[in-house]
Amino acid sequence: MLVVSAHAADFVWRSGGTIAKYIKHGAEVHVVVLSFGVRGESNDLWKEENQTVENVKKIRLEESSKAAEILGVKNIEYWDFEDYPMEITRGRLDRLAQKIRETRPDIILTHDKKDGLNPDHDAVRNYVFQSSIMSNSAGVITPGFPVTKQMMLFGFEPHQTEISDFKPGTFIDITETYEQKVEAMKCFKAQGHLIEYYTQRAFMRGNHARRLSGVKEYKYAESFSNFFPRVASEF
Repeated sequence: MLVVSAHAADFVWRSGGTIAKYIKHGAEVHVVVLSFGVRGESNDLWKEENQTVENVKKIRLEESSKAAEILGVKNIEYWDFEDYPMEITRGRLDRLAQKIRETRPDIILTHDKKDGLNPDHDAVRNYVFQSSIMSNSAGVITPGFPVTKQMMLFGFEPHQTEISDFKPGTFIDITETYEQKVEAMKCFKAQGHLIEYYTQRAFMRGNHARRLSGVKEYKYAESFSNFFPRVASEF
């Protein structure tokens, strides 16, 4: 699994339980954090007197690294792009395409196609999609890294779910890793207001997962959009 997160905490809020669950059951999970969210996602830190970009970046790195450790993530990279706005260049497309070929994921998790209040997330969704197609294309040459086959792509549930017109396509039961997710979320002091929101969201999605599956043991869940229709030999 490859997880591409626009900012330092996105992968925790939106897929922390799923990441921890996959790792717990033996999956190889790689996380790429594109930016620390210094400009647009660290508002509480900027209330401190004499705050600096370097110090905010340092704090966000420490928080994100600690959260990743709690989830069990051992493979994480910080690419230190500037946020708000996040610029996607040809060089950055090539870099991610090569990363996809290096890790060869069966699954990519990233942002959904529409976030009503965060254009960085929209940009990253398009970035990941374009780079994944490049990775699958034989004419895109990355010496030493062969072309990939089509992988499954899923989009995070955005914070402003209804405003963003998000439609869940897949629910993942995270009951066994829910407490890990909560502990990881607590690492982010600059966005503490989101902790209650995402605990409530996990409870609500757990309710949906129980109702749709009939499995009463599903207490907490995360939801994702499907980039592509499901393909199967039978229903």
